[in-house]
Amino acid sequence: MKKYLLVFLISMVPLIELRGAIPYAVGFGLPIVPSCIVAVIGNMLPVPFIFLFARRVLEWGKDKPFIGRFFSWCLEKGEKGGRKLESKAGLGLYVALLLFVGIPLPGTGAWSGTLAASLLNMDFKKSVLFVLLGVLLAGGIMLAGSLGVFGAIRFLN
Repeated sequence: MKKYLLVFLISMVPLIELRGAIPYAVGFGLPIVPSCIVAVIGNMLPVPFIFLFARRVLEWGKDKPFIGRFFSWCLEKGEKGGRKLESKAGLGLYVALLLFVGIPLPGTGAWSGTLAASLLNMDFKKSVLFVLLGVLLAGGIMLAGSLGVFGAIRFLN
């Protein structure tokens, strides 16, 4: 149970997320399916809170003495990038969010994808759904990478 709790907690850490939790579970020989379920739940738990409160925190802090300039910069950068992305992606914005979250590269994942969705004022329900789909994609990629190609094929059969 202690190792599952560690999988859960590791998957909640920004930038590490499933990239660390699934290899940890595989490395310690934990059963794959329960470990992946625990990791996905842990990775998704902060998502609604990030979406609902990130922009509010930045708005609150933009006129504060020490953090104001940075918070304002984050808001401006997010809005500017969002307008540019929306003009190029259009309806594909949610697919772009899915791929951003789902391809496990440094700086991508549920935390940063949800933060971007919040700054872009994307629809809450659609954003959470596409972040979940991205988390599942990232989990599959990390599982395949952790087991090795032949181990993943053996697991699926």
